[in-house]
Order: sequence, then C-alpha cells, then structure tokens
Amino acid sequence: MAASAAPCYLGWDFSTQQLKVIAIDEQLRVIYEDNIHFDKDLPEFGTHCGIHVHSDKLTVTSPVLMWVKALDMILEKMKSSGFNFSHVRAFSGAGQQHGSVYWKEGASQILNNLSPDLPLHQLLKRFTGNQIAKIYSQNPEVYAQTERISVVSSFAASLFLSAYAPIDYCDGSGMNLLQICDKIWSTACLNACAPGLEEKLGPVVPSSSVLGSVSPYYIQRYGFSPDCKVVAFTGDNPASLAGMKLEEGDIAISLGTSDTLFLWIKEPTPALEGHIFCNPVDSQAYMALLCFKNGSLIRERIRDDCASGSWDEFSKALKCTVIGNDGNLGFYFDVIEITPEAVGIHRFNRDNNKVPDFPKEVEIRALMEGQFMAKRIHAEKLGYKIMPRTRILATGGASYNKEILQVLSDVFSAPVYTIDTANSACLGCAYRAIHGLVAETSMSLVEVVKLAPEPRLVVTPTAGANQIYQPLLKRYAELEQKVLCSPISSHRAK
Repeated sequence: MAASAAPCYLGWDFSTQQLKVIAIDEQLRVIYEDNIHFDKDLPEFGTHCGIHVHSDKLTVTSPVLMWVKALDMILEKMKSSGFNFSHVRAFSGAGQQHGSVYWKEGASQILNNLSPDLPLHQLLKRFTGNQIAKIYSQNPEVYAQTERISVVSSFAASLFLSAYAPIDYCDGSGMNLLQICDKIWSTACLNACAPGLEEKLGPVVPSSSVLGSVSPYYIQRYGFSPDCKVVAFTGDNPASLAGMKLEEGDIAISLGTSDTLFLWIKEPTPALEGHIFCNPVDSQAYMALLCFKNGSLIRERIRDDCASGSWDEFSKALKCTVIGNDGNLGFYFDVIEITPEAVGIHRFNRDNNKVPDFPKEVEIRALMEGQFMAKRIHAEKLGYKIMPRTRILATGGASYNKEILQVLSDVFSAPVYTIDTANSACLGCAYRAIHGLVAETSMSLVEVVKLAPEPRLVVTPTAGANQIYQPLLKRYAELEQKVLCSPISSHRAK
C-alpha cells in the first residue's frame, strides 16, 4: 500500500536471503513493507539461500552487487506503488553480521559523483567482499588497493550517504576487533589481522548517531527530502533487540530451528561461548547473544517418538509430570551443539547415574527442562542476573505452546510474554530511526516506542518452582561438564 502524507520512517534489513523494508508512521503503525528475495528475484547471481559456498566448503560469500541491485529493485517497486519518499523523515537499517565489504581505491570519489539517471548497480560494478585476515594473507595486493573496509551494515548505509559510513559500536563489537568497554578499536587485534587496518576501518560511532542526510542521488532519482536523515545502521541481531523493545532485565527467546537468546546486560562477563555486543539502543549497556542449534527439530523428534506426533499429547505429558521431573535430567543433542560443544543423548536419574532411556512422559519433560536450564545457566555465565522485573519475551514456533512456556517460566522464575516479531530487524531499525532524531536529548528508545503494541502475558511461574529448580540447575551444570568429557552417546527415545 502507498504511504500516507504524514511523516514516516523506514527500516531496512540487508539479511542473508532477502532485502526487506518497512515503513511506519508517527503512531508506529506499519504502513508499507516489501522485500526482494535474492534467489528468486535475482537468479542471475546464482545464489542458494543468498550465498555462494566455495569449493573448499568453508568459504561463504555473497555478491555485493546483488545487494546493490536488490536496493535498486525495491526502491523502484516502492516508487511504482506510489510511495511518497518526500515524507520520510529518517531511516536506519541492519545488515547480516560478520560479513565484510572491500571498497577499491577511488570508490569514495565514485560514490560522491553518482548520476541519478542510472540505477545504482550500474554505477558500482567493481567491488567484492571477503574476510579481512584471509584477504590480506591470500591476496595482499587486493588488500593494498583497498581504500575502506565496511561491514554489511555500514556498507548499506554508505549507499544511502554516497560516502563511507562509519561502523556503529554494536556491529563493530561483533567483529572481535573492538574494545567493548572503551568503544575503540583494539590495536592488538587489528595488528593480528593486517597492517594499517585502523585507517581502512575508519571510526566507530554510537548506534544512535545521525550520520547525515540522504545523498542527492536519492533526492533526485526517488524524491527523498533533502532533510531526510540517515541514522547509523547496525547488525541484524541487535536490530531485532530494538524491534522486540527489550528493556534492562529482559530476555528475548526465539524458539525456532535454532533457539536464540537475546539478553540486556549491564555488567557482562565475556566468555569463550556466546557473544557480547555493545547495546544498540543504550551505549552504556550491553547485549549478549546465545545460540543453541538443537531447537525445534529435536523437539519435533521427541514429539514424534514419545507423543505419537501430536503436540496435544506432548503438552499433556508436560502437565501430568511434576516440576523437576523427580530429579531426572537429560541432554538432547541430535547434532553437535554450539552451547556447549557436545553431541548425543545423555540421560541421568535422580542419583546422577546414566540410564539408557526414560518413560515417554519423563523424556518429554526432561527435554524441555534440559533445554531451558541450559539457556539459564549459560546466560548467567555471561553475566545475566534474574531480577524481580525480569520479563521473558518469547517468539518462534514453540511460543504458541502454553505448556512449553510454563516450563520456561518455571525454570527462569520469571513471567513469559509473547510478541509478534515478524520482520523484527526491519521494525527495530524503523524504531531506531525515530530514536536517532531525539537521542541527543537523552530520550530512551522505550519512551520513543511507547505507542507500539505491548507484549501479551501468557504464563507466570508456578509457586515453589524456584526452590525446586535451584538445586537442579546446579546439578545440571555439573552434569554438563560430565557430558562434555564423555564419549558420544546416541541413545534414542524409545
């Protein structure tokens, strides 16, 4: 649908498989959204799931020109639909994290002299991306000719500015090159990668920074207002934190193919597992991210093996078994887990003796309690603390199952809310665009998005659950170390 005449704000998401855009009005209502799917809409680039996997099966790249052409296409679609770019007051965006883009010498001059008569992809045909240390070691001449190195988010912002955009604190902290407390590049880390790297990376800036106005290219070709501001772009995961409207003390849990935790942390304790980022909406705070590979697929397998393939039967098993599962604990890793690095099915009875199987109802509760205890244990290792005001914001397929959420609430001793996070990264960037215009007044993102829909309370902790789980959490952590040291087990549910 076409945007109304009222002021609006855009959020962009340069994700792995798609380029997405969302527009919201001043009441935070979505008034436009669209996407370009790379494999389907840009088949000439020959990607599968938006990427090229190289012959070594390790190197993964995306054609940078594909992103540029996708931006051309989506802007033309918006223009054809009647979208009025002149009403856009500001926009921000997100990019897939951990990717790097190399700008050849002379690129800044080309960016600064773009002709509005041609699509952007016809003006920027020269540039490719890869990883810094590998580029330097394998192609030192390419590195020497590199004028600037961007991450995907700052690359996307550069397209709109027609000048090199700085990397924001949050996405910079995801590069393993930034001192996250001081918000400066680490000289030791830079030197370990390549010489002269700090100059090629440029400065880092707060994530709420206004980088400048949209470039004349977009004003002349699409009708953007000269006053339209570009707010610093950031990574896709941090943008989702903004889209979910996390506050201090909150936990967001996405229960999907992989389970992901987003945590708002004041005093992080970085570890070898998980990721610590500068917070994208509060430069004095941090966000942590934990990913668990064994998510919905193993829940579905245990459902099939123990509940006749029925989620209703699965839920009944959770309701008819006791909190704490009579001390029976299980570790369920059909594939090698990320957090921790372990594999196999490991079951322990209340005496900590390993057993080959559980009754079906016990197996189902052991799976769910084990998954959520692992999440709490590893979140606390990164410095997260459960507080009286802690809320758990759940999304993803399993968030529709109230009995699963009840176990989550009991294990974390916190209420669980559900949120509609369709296009959360895009939405978060639109929120961040509004916030960027007022950030210098010390107004928080929470104040900016107070008109947005509130999450819905689904369950609260069962009375007495915390007392049951406290000793179980300690046992689970100790048994996890035993699992890490044990041979691979592949006992399957009976």
